[in-house]
Amino acid sequence: MTGEMTPAERTAVTMGFEEPDRVPLFLLFTIYGAKELGLSIRDYFSRPEYVAEGQMRLQKKFGGDCLNPFCYAAVEVEAWGGEVIFSEVGPPNAGRPPIRSPEEIESLEVPLVEESPGLLFGLRTIELLKKEVGDDVPIMGSVVSPFSLPVMQLGFDAYLDLLYGEPDLFWTLMKKNEEFCVEWANAQVEAGATAVGYADPLASPDMIPRDLYRRTGFVVARRTIPRIEAGVATSLASARALPVIDDLAGTGSVGVGVSAFDDLATVKQQCTGRLTVLGNLNAIEMRRWTPAQAEAEVKRAIAAAGPGGGFVLSDNHGEIPWQIPESVLMAIAAAVRKWGNYPLDWVSG
Repeated sequence: MTGEMTPAERTAVTMGFEEPDRVPLFLLFTIYGAKELGLSIRDYFSRPEYVAEGQMRLQKKFGGDCLNPFCYAAVEVEAWGGEVIFSEVGPPNAGRPPIRSPEEIESLEVPLVEESPGLLFGLRTIELLKKEVGDDVPIMGSVVSPFSLPVMQLGFDAYLDLLYGEPDLFWTLMKKNEEFCVEWANAQVEAGATAVGYADPLASPDMIPRDLYRRTGFVVARRTIPRIEAGVATSLASARALPVIDDLAGTGSVGVGVSAFDDLATVKQQCTGRLTVLGNLNAIEMRRWTPAQAEAEVKRAIAAAGPGGGFVLSDNHGEIPWQIPESVLMAIAAAVRKWGNYPLDWVSG
């Protein structure tokens, strides 16, 4: 390929398993925009205009190939009646679960997007970004999978009890969560999202046995993902993806977020022609990197997964932590432009 592509063109070509002008770089900022604007995290998430402005500034500063209007996962459980706990230097988290006992599942009402202030906030953010960039820069929508959402709806221990001990109530909850997930995802697409990230950490064998996932979350994903009206990339939120690549390819996903604990070259080999690989810079270790280490990690990742397209350089979780120095992010961006230009003649073998 010759000539510089737009971020959208670059991403589309690599997702078609061809080589674009260079490896796309997805820096998935969430709370980092508050730092850029000099706001507290709580204040940053008080107006969609702040989040949109933060995204635009960060995209221009670091030259990433996507915009990430996602605020925090707890916004979904907030829609179900849960609470959100804010931090000064980290992402907001879910507080007390809204479902206090399994018996409440039967009477649980699925929240409507148009009646959920936090979800409307997200849609307005997407609309503002779409107005700014049109079709030139991908805008990444986000949902928590129906299968993983109950960790926040019930609490992890209570959810495991439900999953293992009360199958009828489990499937009742899944049906309601699927309805919510599809409505929320498609509302984001209608607002202007280019694609949707499907966060499903419980799909990883780091969380539950694969045979249990195959009987439960895999079935849920196969019912849910095809109903989302855009391309869907599944993220396991830092958990290993390699043992379930075949499963994820069978859900209708077009991409997979890869853990720092996965062997990137092996993942790429397993995904070629089936799933675009996103990953796998270690966002926790990143806060201690020097610029030289950042360049070395970028070069390693591109060598492992860049040849042939089908690879987007990103972090391993889907969030750039507050504590990462700008110098490291600048070094990552510069390294992609140094080592990520196709053809990758410097990669041996």
